[in-house]
Amino acid sequence: MIRYLLRKLGYGCLILLGINILTFVLFFKVNTPDDMARMQLGGKRVTPEAIEKWKSLRGYDQPLFFNDSKNGVEQVTQTLFYKTSTQMLRFDFGRSDAGRDINEEILSRAGPSLALALPSFSVGMALSILIALGLAFFRGSYLDFWGTVACVVLMSISALFFIVAGQFLLSKVLQWLPVSGYSSGADVWRFLIMPIAIAVIASLGGQVRFNRAVFLEEIDKDYVRTAKAKGLSDVQTLLRHVLPNAMIPIISSSVAVIPLLFMGSLISESFFSIPGLGAYLISAIGAQDFAIVRSMVFVGSVLYIVGLILTDLCYAWADPRIRLS
Repeated sequence: MIRYLLRKLGYGCLILLGINILTFVLFFKVNTPDDMARMQLGGKRVTPEAIEKWKSLRGYDQPLFFNDSKNGVEQVTQTLFYKTSTQMLRFDFGRSDAGRDINEEILSRAGPSLALALPSFSVGMALSILIALGLAFFRGSYLDFWGTVACVVLMSISALFFIVAGQFLLSKVLQWLPVSGYSSGADVWRFLIMPIAIAVIASLGGQVRFNRAVFLEEIDKDYVRTAKAKGLSDVQTLLRHVLPNAMIPIISSSVAVIPLLFMGSLISESFFSIPGLGAYLISAIGAQDFAIVRSMVFVGSVLYIVGLILTDLCYAWADPRIRLS
């Protein structure tokens, strides 16, 4: 298992280095530091002196990949790519183009994002598995048919509709919950219950349909017929055999959600004014603060790689044949 984990970590490090090179090229080669300075300082009428001063304050005045004015190793180390890459790999994201510490902003905003994303993920996954198990148990019945129809309807409706409808009904008409905002005190649930419920409902249709298809595929296999022939009931077969064997594809489908647990929901945090990482990224894009955007892209990549490694470990735990391959 240790060798399996080390191999996966090695692959993850190589992928992270490739992502770092790609993001650097996109942020500093395609969109040069001069372009960043002009956008931050106000357009085409900015003087060259102001551009050079802006670049010097942020360390963007060095050569990108190779420094001809230096000798030996400094030709590589005294470059923008080396300094920003080593800084990024140490998880030191420096300061934004507006001058704020990015690490402090990420740490302060991670809490609200987790408070929204963790319940949405856990409740949504539990509900989707339970409902899909019920539809698979009553397969071919009217319950299965109308449940599948309801899933298709939920998949066809945009999450924005649920957000607007929830805010109108629960906040404007019934006045049960606030429209938006956030509190760090004991009444934080009043601000989170509606976005959590909307996130669960908006994702439920697709998750239930996928899980139902996985369960139905497992039900048709030989080991299920063998279990029934030995005297196990349908419920026992479903819970003791079908559910464990169906967890590998279900785990795979949830990998993409792991970065969102930390990065926050871009839409929900913006509409409900939750000061999380999703809203932080949206505001950085609007302000064209490339230092924040690049840092958030790097953090998202790290989290996604961690999610892939955790998924591989779950595979190895669920099926020992995988870690032996």
